[in-house]
Amino acid sequence: MEIKDLLKVFEEVYGKTDKKIRCFFSSGRVNLIGEHTDYNGGYVFPAALNVGTTILIRKRDDSKIRLYATDLKELVEADIENIDSYKSIKWGNYQLGVIKELMNSGYNVGGADMLFHDTVPHGAGLSSSAAIECATGIAIYSIFNEKPIDKVALSFICQRAENRFVGVNCGIMDQFASSLGKKDHAIFLNTRTMEYKYVPLKLGDYKIVVSNTNKKRSLASSKYNERREECEKGLKMLQKKLTISCLGELDRDTFEKYKNLIENETILKRVRHVVYENDRVLKSVEVLEKGNLVSFGKLMIDSHISLRDDYEVTGFELDTLFEEALEIDGVIGSRMTGAGFGGCTVSIVHKDAIDEFIKKVGENYYQKTSLKPDFYIFDIDDGAREIEI
Repeated sequence: MEIKDLLKVFEEVYGKTDKKIRCFFSSGRVNLIGEHTDYNGGYVFPAALNVGTTILIRKRDDSKIRLYATDLKELVEADIENIDSYKSIKWGNYQLGVIKELMNSGYNVGGADMLFHDTVPHGAGLSSSAAIECATGIAIYSIFNEKPIDKVALSFICQRAENRFVGVNCGIMDQFASSLGKKDHAIFLNTRTMEYKYVPLKLGDYKIVVSNTNKKRSLASSKYNERREECEKGLKMLQKKLTISCLGELDRDTFEKYKNLIENETILKRVRHVVYENDRVLKSVEVLEKGNLVSFGKLMIDSHISLRDDYEVTGFELDTLFEEALEIDGVIGSRMTGAGFGGCTVSIVHKDAIDEFIKKVGENYYQKTSLKPDFYIFDIDDGAREIEI
């Protein structure tokens, strides 16, 4: 829907007044490399996508927040003076959690009418929740505060909302990418120090293609917790001789020198993935700053192999998508992205090969898994921002 169509829906739902309607947007994201490193104090490499959440917003004279989504067609009303009583509502708790955290941070907040239009594919691991949070945050902040919001502060506000109000123990990467995304750039983020920099991602004739396994991810949360525990055990074993606070502080040479401290083969594999994945992120920054997209693609492939063999979080469906992608001429890189055990792969595909990619990968995947995948074609875009109406 275009802005003019959204304006029409907004006025149908909320009526016309003389108050100004403003428009804000925040993006979904994909992590291009650096998987299962964030909770180990390592590096991640996300990019904001050209899909996300668009919000039309208008001030009210009272303390009421009204929320309406174009796909749900259901009006939710809340009062910010009693915001904690809305924690358990089915839709709207992410938005209200952000508003509460803005209030807790000392910013001006008041009542507003809000219309949400979401274009992030749901269930694809592209962080539709972070897009909703960051769009809500920048919209509410901007209509009640004169100074532009600090985007790093916005990402932490949105993370706290998800942790405290919604009750989801997420890391910072999704909100950080959604808030701070930059067109034609990825974000190199050190999750230990929160230092970051933009790295040029000049795709040229290539596109980002996300392929969804459409597998139900029943194992993801339990295996995720298991991997975290294994990494913590590996860290304790290494701390017998090394003064490190997390695996993210470990470089390859130090790991190779002290890996004999880890006597359990499974734990050794988990730690090896984290250490070598961090190294791959550093190398990705290096090659992309030189404009070498092909070398970056090879690092993506190595990342998937490590996630498959050392971290063991891929599974038959993700491995099938990965293998089939590499059979297509014009694919220079592919890997699983997200927690694993289902979810998506991300591939870099030449624009002239996209039709063949979708056809052949889709057919062969269905033949082998009896599941029909979904494919999404993306460009790299800016993160949270106001859109002039």
